[in-house]
Amino acid sequence: MTESSNGQVHKVVIIGSGPAGWTAAIYAARAQLDPVVYQGVPKQDPGLVLPGGQLMLTTEVENYPGFPEGVEGPEMMDKFRKQAERFDTVVMDEDITEVDFSASPFTMKTSGGNTIQSHTVIIATGATANWLGLENEQRLALSGGGVSACAVCDGALPPFRNQPLAVVGGGDTAMEEATYLTKFGSKVYVIHRRDELRASKIMQERFMGKPNAEVLWNKVVTDVIGDEFIEALELEDTVTGEKSRLEVKGLFAAIGHTPATKFIKDSGLEFDSKGYIVLHGRHSATNIDGVFAAGDVADAEYRQAVTAAGMGCQAALDAERWLGAKGLV
Repeated sequence: MTESSNGQVHKVVIIGSGPAGWTAAIYAARAQLDPVVYQGVPKQDPGLVLPGGQLMLTTEVENYPGFPEGVEGPEMMDKFRKQAERFDTVVMDEDITEVDFSASPFTMKTSGGNTIQSHTVIIATGATANWLGLENEQRLALSGGGVSACAVCDGALPPFRNQPLAVVGGGDTAMEEATYLTKFGSKVYVIHRRDELRASKIMQERFMGKPNAEVLWNKVVTDVIGDEFIEALELEDTVTGEKSRLEVKGLFAAIGHTPATKFIKDSGLEFDSKGYIVLHGRHSATNIDGVFAAGDVADAEYRQAVTAAGMGCQAALDAERWLGAKGLV
Protein backbone atom coordinates (compact mmCIF):
# COMPACT_ATOMS: atom_id res chain seq x y z
CA MET A 1 0.00 0.00 0.00
CA THR A 2 1.19 3.48 -0.81
CA GLU A 3 2.32 5.32 2.29
CA SER A 4 1.31 8.88 3.08
CA SER A 5 4.92 9.93 2.62
CA ASN A 6 4.34 9.35 -1.10
CA GLY A 7 1.49 11.83 -1.08
CA GLN A 8 -1.50 9.48 -1.30
CA VAL A 9 -4.50 10.38 0.84
CA HIS A 10 -7.39 7.92 0.88
CA LYS A 11 -10.99 9.02 0.79
CA VAL A 12 -12.18 6.36 3.26
CA VAL A 13 -10.32 4.04 5.59
CA ILE A 14 -12.44 1.44 7.38
CA ILE A 15 -11.02 -0.12 10.54
CA GLY A 16 -12.61 -3.49 11.26
CA SER A 17 -14.08 -6.32 9.22
CA GLY A 18 -17.29 -7.53 10.80
CA PRO A 19 -20.77 -6.91 9.34
CA ALA A 20 -20.44 -3.15 9.93
CA GLY A 21 -17.03 -2.85 8.29
CA TRP A 22 -17.83 -4.94 5.22
CA THR A 23 -21.19 -3.25 4.67
CA ALA A 24 -19.54 0.15 4.91
CA ALA A 25 -16.98 -1.05 2.36
CA ILE A 26 -19.66 -2.27 -0.06
CA TYR A 27 -21.50 1.05 0.03
CA ALA A 28 -18.33 3.13 -0.13
CA ALA A 29 -16.90 1.11 -3.00
CA ARG A 30 -20.10 1.34 -5.04
CA ALA A 31 -19.97 5.10 -4.50
CA GLN A 32 -16.46 5.04 -6.00
CA LEU A 33 -14.79 6.17 -2.78
CA ASP A 34 -12.01 3.55 -3.15
CA PRO A 35 -12.26 2.31 0.46
CA VAL A 36 -9.42 0.53 2.21
CA VAL A 37 -10.37 -1.97 4.91
CA TYR A 38 -7.92 -2.81 7.66
CA GLN A 39 -9.34 -6.13 8.71
CA GLY A 40 -6.79 -6.89 11.42
CA VAL A 41 -4.42 -9.73 12.15
CA PRO A 42 -5.80 -13.24 12.84
CA LYS A 43 -5.76 -14.19 16.50
CA GLN A 44 -6.51 -17.49 18.23
CA ASP A 45 -8.20 -15.95 21.22
CA PRO A 46 -11.96 -15.24 21.58
CA GLY A 47 -11.13 -12.42 23.97
CA LEU A 48 -9.39 -10.41 21.23
CA VAL A 49 -10.67 -8.67 18.14
CA LEU A 50 -10.82 -11.09 15.23
CA PRO A 51 -10.90 -10.38 11.50
CA GLY A 52 -14.55 -10.93 10.70
CA GLY A 53 -15.63 -10.01 14.20
CA GLN A 54 -17.58 -12.09 16.70
CA LEU A 55 -19.35 -13.98 13.91
CA MET A 56 -16.11 -15.89 13.41
CA LEU A 57 -17.03 -17.62 16.70
CA THR A 58 -20.62 -18.36 15.65
CA THR A 59 -21.31 -21.80 14.23
CA GLU A 60 -24.69 -21.04 12.68
CA VAL A 61 -26.53 -17.80 12.02
CA GLU A 62 -30.29 -18.21 11.61
CA ASN A 63 -31.52 -14.67 12.20
CA TYR A 64 -29.86 -12.76 9.35
CA PRO A 65 -32.25 -12.06 6.43
CA GLY A 66 -31.46 -13.76 3.14
CA PHE A 67 -30.22 -17.09 4.54
CA PRO A 68 -33.39 -19.18 4.96
CA GLU A 69 -31.43 -22.32 5.81
CA GLY A 70 -29.00 -20.51 8.11
CA VAL A 71 -25.33 -19.93 7.45
CA GLU A 72 -22.08 -20.50 9.31
CA GLY A 73 -20.73 -17.27 10.78
CA PRO A 74 -17.30 -17.50 9.09
CA GLU A 75 -18.96 -18.36 5.77
CA MET A 76 -21.21 -15.33 6.01
CA MET A 77 -18.27 -13.03 6.71
CA ASP A 78 -16.42 -14.54 3.75
CA LYS A 79 -19.41 -13.70 1.53
CA PHE A 80 -19.45 -10.14 2.89
CA ARG A 81 -15.76 -9.77 2.10
CA LYS A 82 -16.09 -11.16 -1.42
CA GLN A 83 -18.96 -8.79 -2.12
CA ALA A 84 -16.84 -5.84 -0.97
CA GLU A 85 -13.89 -7.01 -3.06
CA ARG A 86 -16.14 -7.37 -6.11
CA PHE A 87 -16.37 -3.57 -6.10
CA ASP A 88 -12.57 -3.21 -5.76
CA THR A 89 -12.33 -2.66 -2.02
CA VAL A 90 -8.69 -2.92 -0.94
CA VAL A 91 -8.26 -5.24 2.05
CA MET A 92 -5.20 -5.03 4.30
CA ASP A 93 -4.25 -7.81 6.72
CA GLU A 94 -2.95 -5.40 9.34
CA ASP A 95 -4.13 -3.75 12.54
CA ILE A 96 -4.32 0.00 12.96
CA THR A 97 -2.22 0.58 16.05
CA GLU A 98 -2.19 4.38 16.39
CA VAL A 99 -4.35 7.24 15.15
CA ASP A 100 -3.96 11.01 15.00
CA PHE A 101 -7.33 12.69 14.55
CA SER A 102 -6.07 16.14 15.55
CA ALA A 103 -5.77 17.36 11.97
CA SER A 104 -7.29 16.54 8.60
CA PRO A 105 -6.40 14.45 6.70
CA PHE A 106 -6.14 11.93 9.52
CA THR A 107 -2.94 9.96 10.07
CA MET A 108 -2.74 6.33 11.20
CA LYS A 109 0.00 3.81 11.82
CA THR A 110 -0.32 0.11 11.03
CA SER A 111 1.06 -3.03 12.64
CA GLY A 112 3.15 -3.47 9.50
CA GLY A 113 5.00 -0.23 10.18
CA ASN A 114 3.23 1.89 7.55
CA THR A 115 1.84 5.39 8.00
CA ILE A 116 -1.35 6.15 6.08
CA GLN A 117 -3.65 9.13 5.67
CA SER A 118 -7.34 9.45 4.94
CA HIS A 119 -9.92 12.21 4.66
CA THR A 120 -12.49 10.11 6.53
CA VAL A 121 -12.29 7.13 8.88
CA ILE A 122 -14.99 4.61 9.75
CA ILE A 123 -14.32 2.74 12.99
CA ALA A 124 -16.01 -0.66 12.97
CA THR A 125 -13.85 -2.69 15.34
CA GLY A 126 -16.76 -4.17 17.30
CA ALA A 127 -16.78 -5.37 20.87
CA THR A 128 -15.55 -8.58 22.42
CA ALA A 129 -17.44 -10.65 24.94
CA ASN A 130 -16.04 -10.88 28.45
CA TRP A 131 -15.25 -14.52 29.17
CA LEU A 132 -14.60 -16.44 32.36
CA GLY A 133 -11.05 -17.15 31.24
CA LEU A 134 -11.22 -20.94 31.50
CA GLU A 135 -9.15 -22.90 28.99
CA ASN A 136 -11.88 -25.32 27.91
CA GLU A 137 -14.45 -22.52 27.81
CA GLN A 138 -12.41 -20.70 25.19
CA ARG A 139 -11.66 -23.87 23.23
CA LEU A 140 -15.34 -24.80 23.00
CA ALA A 141 -16.29 -21.22 22.13
CA LEU A 142 -13.91 -21.29 19.19
CA SER A 143 -15.03 -24.74 17.99
CA GLY A 144 -18.78 -24.27 18.34
CA GLY A 145 -18.96 -26.67 21.26
CA GLY A 146 -21.92 -25.17 23.10
CA VAL A 147 -20.26 -22.12 24.70
CA SER A 148 -21.57 -18.75 23.57
CA ALA A 149 -21.70 -15.10 24.56
CA CYS A 150 -25.00 -14.35 22.81
CA ALA A 151 -28.18 -16.19 23.74
CA VAL A 152 -30.25 -14.21 21.23
CA CYS A 153 -27.80 -15.25 18.48
CA ASP A 154 -27.42 -18.92 19.38
CA GLY A 155 -30.04 -19.98 21.93
CA ALA A 156 -32.63 -21.16 19.40
CA LEU A 157 -30.19 -23.49 17.62
CA PRO A 158 -31.08 -27.21 17.68
CA PRO A 159 -28.27 -28.32 20.06
CA PHE A 160 -29.76 -26.16 22.83
CA ARG A 161 -33.42 -27.02 22.42
CA ASN A 162 -34.99 -28.99 25.29
CA GLN A 163 -31.64 -29.15 27.05
CA PRO A 164 -30.43 -27.80 30.42
CA LEU A 165 -28.63 -24.50 29.89
CA ALA A 166 -26.61 -22.16 32.10
CA VAL A 167 -26.08 -18.40 32.07
CA VAL A 168 -23.29 -16.76 34.05
CA GLY A 169 -23.96 -13.22 35.23
CA GLY A 170 -26.13 -11.14 37.49
CA GLY A 171 -27.07 -7.96 35.62
CA ASP A 172 -29.94 -7.01 33.36
CA THR A 173 -28.21 -8.54 30.34
CA ALA A 174 -27.89 -11.88 32.10
CA MET A 175 -31.57 -11.81 33.07
CA GLU A 176 -32.61 -10.88 29.55
CA GLU A 177 -30.51 -13.65 28.03
CA ALA A 178 -31.69 -16.22 30.57
CA THR A 179 -35.34 -15.28 30.08
CA TYR A 180 -34.91 -15.65 26.33
CA LEU A 181 -33.40 -19.10 26.81
CA THR A 182 -36.39 -20.31 28.85
CA LYS A 183 -38.27 -20.50 25.54
CA PHE A 184 -35.95 -23.24 24.35
CA GLY A 185 -34.13 -24.94 27.23
CA SER A 186 -35.66 -27.61 29.43
CA LYS A 187 -34.06 -25.86 32.39
CA VAL A 188 -32.18 -22.57 32.59
CA TYR A 189 -29.79 -21.91 35.45
CA VAL A 190 -28.40 -18.49 36.27
CA ILE A 191 -25.07 -18.86 38.05
CA HIS A 192 -24.16 -15.91 40.25
CA ARG A 193 -21.21 -15.45 42.59
CA ARG A 194 -23.19 -13.53 45.23
CA ASP A 195 -26.47 -13.95 47.11
CA GLU A 196 -28.24 -11.14 45.29
CA LEU A 197 -28.46 -10.00 41.68
CA ARG A 198 -27.50 -6.62 40.25
CA ALA A 199 -30.34 -6.80 37.74
CA SER A 200 -33.39 -4.58 38.10
CA LYS A 201 -36.29 -5.98 40.09
CA ILE A 202 -38.54 -6.29 37.06
CA MET A 203 -35.92 -8.24 35.09
CA GLN A 204 -35.37 -10.60 38.01
CA GLU A 205 -39.08 -11.23 38.39
CA ARG A 206 -39.50 -11.84 34.68
CA PHE A 207 -36.90 -14.61 34.76
CA MET A 208 -37.80 -16.16 38.08
CA GLY A 209 -41.46 -16.31 37.07
CA LYS A 210 -40.64 -18.88 34.40
CA PRO A 211 -41.34 -22.51 35.46
CA ASN A 212 -37.97 -23.75 34.13
CA ALA A 213 -35.84 -21.00 35.72
CA GLU A 214 -33.51 -21.33 38.68
CA VAL A 215 -30.78 -19.17 40.23
CA LEU A 216 -27.74 -20.87 41.74
CA TRP A 217 -26.51 -18.45 44.39
CA ASN A 218 -22.92 -18.04 45.61
CA LYS A 219 -21.49 -20.13 42.80
CA VAL A 220 -18.65 -19.65 40.33
CA VAL A 221 -17.73 -21.80 37.33
CA THR A 222 -14.28 -23.30 37.81
CA ASP A 223 -14.23 -25.67 34.83
CA VAL A 224 -16.13 -26.42 31.63
CA ILE A 225 -16.34 -30.15 31.08
CA GLY A 226 -16.63 -31.69 27.64
CA ASP A 227 -14.54 -32.75 24.66
CA GLU A 228 -16.31 -31.84 21.42
CA PHE A 229 -19.39 -30.39 23.12
CA ILE A 230 -20.08 -29.15 26.63
CA GLU A 231 -21.34 -31.82 29.04
CA ALA A 232 -21.24 -30.18 32.45
CA LEU A 233 -19.84 -27.39 34.60
CA GLU A 234 -17.72 -27.65 37.71
CA LEU A 235 -19.00 -25.16 40.28
CA GLU A 236 -17.48 -23.88 43.49
CA ASP A 237 -19.47 -22.41 46.34
CA THR A 238 -18.06 -18.97 47.15
CA VAL A 239 -19.03 -19.35 50.84
CA THR A 240 -18.13 -22.95 51.68
CA GLY A 241 -15.66 -23.76 48.90
CA GLU A 242 -17.61 -26.95 48.15
CA LYS A 243 -17.32 -28.29 44.59
CA SER A 244 -20.28 -29.59 42.60
CA ARG A 245 -21.12 -30.69 39.07
CA LEU A 246 -23.95 -29.24 37.00
CA GLU A 247 -25.05 -31.14 33.91
CA VAL A 248 -25.73 -28.68 31.07
CA LYS A 249 -25.62 -28.66 27.27
CA GLY A 250 -25.00 -24.97 26.87
CA LEU A 251 -23.09 -22.21 28.64
CA PHE A 252 -23.81 -18.54 27.92
CA ALA A 253 -21.47 -15.90 29.29
CA ALA A 254 -23.41 -12.74 30.13
CA ILE A 255 -20.81 -10.76 32.03
CA GLY A 256 -20.57 -7.87 29.62
CA HIS A 257 -18.69 -6.81 26.52
CA THR A 258 -15.61 -4.67 26.00
CA PRO A 259 -15.62 -2.38 22.96
CA ALA A 260 -12.44 -2.60 20.90
CA THR A 261 -11.36 0.99 21.43
CA LYS A 262 -8.05 0.63 23.24
CA PHE A 263 -6.05 1.80 20.21
CA ILE A 264 -8.08 5.02 20.00
CA LYS A 265 -8.43 5.82 23.70
CA ASP A 266 -6.25 8.96 23.37
CA SER A 267 -7.67 10.05 20.02
CA GLY A 268 -10.00 12.75 21.33
CA LEU A 269 -13.09 10.70 20.54
CA GLU A 270 -15.97 10.81 23.01
CA PHE A 271 -16.75 7.57 24.84
CA ASP A 272 -19.53 6.64 27.23
CA SER A 273 -18.95 5.22 30.72
CA LYS A 274 -18.51 1.69 29.31
CA GLY A 275 -16.03 2.69 26.63
CA TYR A 276 -18.38 2.71 23.63
CA ILE A 277 -17.99 5.46 21.05
CA VAL A 278 -20.69 8.11 21.46
CA LEU A 279 -22.71 8.89 18.35
CA HIS A 280 -24.83 11.99 17.86
CA GLY A 281 -28.45 11.44 16.88
CA ARG A 282 -29.29 8.70 14.39
CA HIS A 283 -26.15 9.37 12.41
CA SER A 284 -22.78 7.66 12.56
CA ALA A 285 -20.92 10.90 13.21
CA THR A 286 -18.64 11.09 16.22
CA ASN A 287 -17.52 14.26 17.97
CA ILE A 288 -14.59 14.51 15.52
CA ASP A 289 -15.58 15.88 12.13
CA GLY A 290 -14.89 13.26 9.47
CA VAL A 291 -14.62 10.29 11.85
CA PHE A 292 -17.57 7.89 11.88
CA ALA A 293 -18.36 4.73 13.85
CA ALA A 294 -20.53 1.72 13.13
CA GLY A 295 -21.53 -1.57 14.71
CA ASP A 296 -20.90 -2.91 18.18
CA VAL A 297 -18.08 -0.47 18.89
CA ALA A 298 -20.80 2.17 19.19
CA ASP A 299 -23.78 -0.03 20.15
CA ALA A 300 -24.11 -1.42 23.67
CA GLU A 301 -27.81 -2.09 23.21
CA TYR A 302 -28.43 -4.54 20.35
CA ARG A 303 -25.11 -6.12 19.27
CA GLN A 304 -26.63 -8.03 16.34
CA ALA A 305 -25.15 -8.69 12.91
CA VAL A 306 -28.09 -7.11 11.13
CA THR A 307 -28.01 -3.91 13.19
CA ALA A 308 -24.24 -3.67 12.74
CA ALA A 309 -24.65 -4.00 8.97
CA GLY A 310 -27.26 -1.24 9.00
CA MET A 311 -24.91 1.02 10.91
CA GLY A 312 -22.17 0.26 8.40
CA CYS A 313 -24.47 1.43 5.63
CA GLN A 314 -25.16 4.65 7.55
CA ALA A 315 -21.46 5.29 8.11
CA ALA A 316 -20.60 4.91 4.42
CA LEU A 317 -23.43 7.22 3.36
CA ASP A 318 -22.43 9.76 6.00
CA ALA A 319 -18.80 9.62 4.87
CA GLU A 320 -19.84 10.07 1.23
CA ARG A 321 -21.94 13.11 2.09
CA TRP A 322 -19.16 14.55 4.22
CA LEU A 323 -16.64 14.16 1.40
CA GLY A 324 -19.10 15.69 -1.04
CA ALA A 325 -19.69 18.70 1.18
CA LYS A 326 -15.93 19.24 1.39
CA GLY A 327 -15.53 18.96 -2.39
CA LEU A 328 -13.36 15.85 -2.06
CA VAL A 329 -15.41 13.63 -4.39
